[in-house]
Amino acid sequence: MNEEVTFIIDSTKESMDGSITHLEKALIKIRAGKASPVMLSTVMIEYYGSITPLSQVSNINTPDARTISVQPWEKSILQDIETAITNSNLGFNPMNNGEMIIINVPPLTEERRVQLVKQAKAEAEDAKVSIRSARQEANKELKGLEISEDLRKNAEVDVQELTDTYSKKVDAILTVKEAEIMKV
Repeated sequence: MNEEVTFIIDSTKESMDGSITHLEKALIKIRAGKASPVMLSTVMIEYYGSITPLSQVSNINTPDARTISVQPWEKSILQDIETAITNSNLGFNPMNNGEMIIINVPPLTEERRVQLVKQAKAEAEDAKVSIRSARQEANKELKGLEISEDLRKNAEVDVQELTDTYSKKVDAILTVKEAEIMKV
């Protein structure tokens, strides 16, 4: 196969791998009823004049399946952390005991589980759109090459097979996440 064609297919595969990686990271943030430090990964706090991720100013642990504890390195920022968690729209009610912040992760209601499944499906659809856009880009690049019609058609078939494979991966990842969310 032509070197340029191989390069286009490899870069398309790399782009699709990126879509899968992004999907997995996005789905980790969707909680499935079990406490995880990753749930607070989007929380930012103002620390010495700059916006800083919570994980860089404190230790975040899960002492049990329903509790997250946040132990700041400086007690003076406890109130700021509590406010940041409350304002982060994660649905948590942090408790400040003067030493650390304790968050009880409430069990999910059926209604909330359905919302989380919808959110997971939206993330999966975004990943599929990204994969299809990588296919579209590859096909556009293939059309711009000075190669034989047969070689172009074969390369387009390879790109379509890649697209199908990665779309199935997205579906499999979504199925696992849905089952995790809906499990009581």
